[in-house]
Amino acid sequence: MPTRDHLVSRERRKLLDERNRIHGALERLREALKVEVDVDLEEGDPDLIEREKNVALVAQLEHKLEGVEAALRAIEKGKYGTCERCGKEIAPERLEVRPDAILCVQCQVEVEKLIKRGLLARAVEERQ
Repeated sequence: MPTRDHLVSRERRKLLDERNRIHGALERLREALKVEVDVDLEEGDPDLIEREKNVALVAQLEHKLEGVEAALRAIEKGKYGTCERCGKEIAPERLEVRPDAILCVQCQVEVEKLIKRGLLARAVEERQ
């Protein structure tokens, strides 16, 4: 069975590869967004749709990059694989699938429920 150090080393390599992949994708998308957009584009225009898709992808990749960077910092601090919420060890199987995980499965589920409740509460408030 691999040691914890071996697992951390393997996940670190995955995270570095992921960070490089994200940086490359962000660079390509940002270059595509630099191209002048015709001001007269109308809603539904394919060029406008493509641009909006690229803007959304940039935001999504930047969010993913933040998670990767946080996991790399945790490795450097010797805290990788420890849940930031409860302090318990994150299952190696979870880290295998999500090397950037900072929460154990139980805490992730709880946080998602809290977020969902908050979003639902906000939606109800906006309707009133």
